[in-house]
Amino acid sequence: MEGNQISLDSLERGVDNPAFSTRLMLFFHGQEKLYEECGDPCGESKEERKGKGRFSSYCRKALQPTSKVKRFCKTHVEALRRVVLGLLVVAYLCYFIAACWLSFQRALALVVMTAVVVFFICWSLFKKYCGAKVLLLLSPVWKCFQKSWPWLKWMLWVAILGGLIAWLVLDTSRNPEQLISLAGFCFLVLFLFACSKHHGAVSWRAVFWGLGLQFLFGLFVLRTTPGIQAFQWLGDQIQFFLGYTTAGSSFVFGNTLIEEVFAFQTLPIVIFFSCVTSILYYLGVMQWLIIKISWLLQVSMGTTPTETLSVAGNIFVGQSEAPLLIRPYLADMTRSEIHAVMTGGFATIAGSVMGAYISFGIDAASLIAASVMAAPCALAMSKLIYPEVEESKFKGKASIRLSRGEEQNILEAASNGAAASVGLVANIAANLIAFLAVLEFINAALRWFGEMVDIEGLSFQVICSYVLMPLAFLMGADWADSPLVAELLGIKIFLNEFVAYQQLATYKKNRLAGLEEWDGSRKQWISERAESITTFALCGFANISSIGIMLGGLASMVPQRKGDLASTVLRALLTGICVSMLNACLAGLLHVPTELGDCVTFLSTTNFSSSSYTTYMCCQQLFASVGIKNGTLSFTGAWAGLEEGVRCLSQCCRRYNHTSC
Repeated sequence: MEGNQISLDSLERGVDNPAFSTRLMLFFHGQEKLYEECGDPCGESKEERKGKGRFSSYCRKALQPTSKVKRFCKTHVEALRRVVLGLLVVAYLCYFIAACWLSFQRALALVVMTAVVVFFICWSLFKKYCGAKVLLLLSPVWKCFQKSWPWLKWMLWVAILGGLIAWLVLDTSRNPEQLISLAGFCFLVLFLFACSKHHGAVSWRAVFWGLGLQFLFGLFVLRTTPGIQAFQWLGDQIQFFLGYTTAGSSFVFGNTLIEEVFAFQTLPIVIFFSCVTSILYYLGVMQWLIIKISWLLQVSMGTTPTETLSVAGNIFVGQSEAPLLIRPYLADMTRSEIHAVMTGGFATIAGSVMGAYISFGIDAASLIAASVMAAPCALAMSKLIYPEVEESKFKGKASIRLSRGEEQNILEAASNGAAASVGLVANIAANLIAFLAVLEFINAALRWFGEMVDIEGLSFQVICSYVLMPLAFLMGADWADSPLVAELLGIKIFLNEFVAYQQLATYKKNRLAGLEEWDGSRKQWISERAESITTFALCGFANISSIGIMLGGLASMVPQRKGDLASTVLRALLTGICVSMLNACLAGLLHVPTELGDCVTFLSTTNFSSSSYTTYMCCQQLFASVGIKNGTLSFTGAWAGLEEGVRCLSQCCRRYNHTSC
């Protein structure tokens, strides 16, 4: 028996193992004996078996070229990948040159996108192959910079503060109303500091860097020509892109329904946007954008990777979807980090509902700018009102792995995105039905109570317009526009921003249609400046109904942290509301009034068959220039001495009521 034992040494030699060889021979001998005794189990003759053997031999010979090609592809997969990639690059280069040659102006957007992609590819290659060498060369400079940083830091802060004060003095001298927005901005920051949970633990680096990034981005978007043109172009492209929803919704519902019924006109946009977002996630585009933005925020503000990734994700996705990016880390996050995650959700809106707001007629560039500006501001204000006093487990962590979907291909990603949006669409429709019905009931009850004491027209909107009017004025709205802005702000906070944006879109349409500003005692629209401020102030999910959505979403991911979630959610809601208002203050500070142009030429050439905002403003300018001198009609300013003045005045009087008429 000992001679037949399997040892570890003999096992390594495989068939040389005597025990293994003996047992293997006995096994095959038994199989042959069994076959001889039982015969052919399938009942096949030898000729049939020979025929099948020849057929399988022919098949193997026929498939030999395919097998060789497969083995060749596996062996040279990297070389083949480079060849295919090179051919694609050459093909795109030919297309790019042809597009630029035919019309460079038409291909300008293609040039910009290509330049951005080439820059990031070159940057990644540079970091991969030369990054370590460059860091080694710059290490002496970095050490010298670190030694000088303590006094250099104060010089830098003094220079920045001096430059900011000088710019504000020069800029606000032309438009003094901008100082009101600046005062509102400072008031909100001081208010949040007064509400801070730990005043002595505030990270001022995070606060100042967050507000600085918010200001710089707002300055780029609202004041610089490249920023204005880039975001205007981006907004126009998004509007064109959302227009493709009509192809699907008209096929399903018909042209009549999508033109006349709100649900069939707007809600399909949410489905389309959700589908596209899911495809971008599958391709890795969304993850790449989120990582780049979060890296900028993390490096500048000193926040942890987990909270920064979630807040950066809120620029593109909703308050329930962004925490999924960091789901594995939620259980170990501190209360301050959880507060930052909640604040990011309350202070921004999802890309899917942004598409619906754009379809209302809300300015797309302002919505995009508000979402991006809210990210650094949300992190900054979160660290102001709930500073970090615990030791974070992610403080020194270099990177966090982003969770990805389980889709196998792009079609599954598109299908899952569309299917996932059904719940969101149903939720929006249900909320609109419920909230508008509840609002009507509240208004009816308030009217009934008001009539008991001879107060006519008492409503929820009227109460909000009085209570929140000081805040609306501090954000920069004119005193005449403040009641309507306050009304929209109240609807956003106590109901939801969807209803508020619908009402804002109505005011905007009235203004663009050239309706009179006042219809008796009722204001029909708000100024362009107040419109811009309100667009930024409403851009966020910070409303009472979102508390349940936020708690339900996060509690399902980390049920063991329900107590921490419930204790921080109200503070996060307040912070999210203030972040949106800080964005509005910045929009008011940086707003540049649109120049009216030459009203004389405009009114002299227009046929007055239809009105517009320009028509209304030019007629108001003409009314202001009318005077009576020695019993005769006269004009001042640009209309002085012009014969066209009388004709244009009569046309304006037919359309608008004024004392000059």
